[in-house]
Amino acid sequence: MKPHAESCDQNRGPILSVLKPRLEDCSRVLEIGSGTGQHAVYFASAMPHLFWQPSDRAENLPGIRLWLDEARLSNLGDPLCLDVTQVVWPEVDVQAVFSANTVHIMHWPQVQALFAGVGKLLPGNGHFLLYGPFNYSGNYSSDSNRHFDAWLKARDPGSGIRDFEALNALAEQAGMMLEEDIAMPANNRILYWRKSV
Repeated sequence: MKPHAESCDQNRGPILSVLKPRLEDCSRVLEIGSGTGQHAVYFASAMPHLFWQPSDRAENLPGIRLWLDEARLSNLGDPLCLDVTQVVWPEVDVQAVFSANTVHIMHWPQVQALFAGVGKLLPGNGHFLLYGPFNYSGNYSSDSNRHFDAWLKARDPGSGIRDFEALNALAEQAGMMLEEDIAMPANNRILYWRKSV
């Protein structure tokens, strides 16, 4: 049976409305942490000009393949095995990277590895779009995010909602500059960085 995340059904429309105009000049996108594979299928279907390359850790690839096999989209790649902490990332030629709901699950060294890896992977003017909940100056943007953070840390003390300022510092170290910080439903955001030329 295919894995299913209700949150993907809820957030895919608003995310698409942000991605579509910002990825018009791109032909290939790498998704890091594709999870169930639902986003990959939905976005590839809605943006046929893009080749959408899903990726995740090895244990999630079979579930992603179930979604891909059912969709049978020609602009959807076979999922790549990618752990952000691996020394050598798969060689992919992309103009953009997208990741949703990943950095609050990762431990901080993994978050650092994610940004460093994306910075190395992207060409000049490449896009990095990161979706999820974020704190600002150490403050929660809502009570629901405060409760969610407590739940995350009870489950795994190394996880938790990340501060925008810390993430932006990692992006700048990796040669990426913030283009936009976009408000999304349910107290989420999309942070959009562009790689320096």
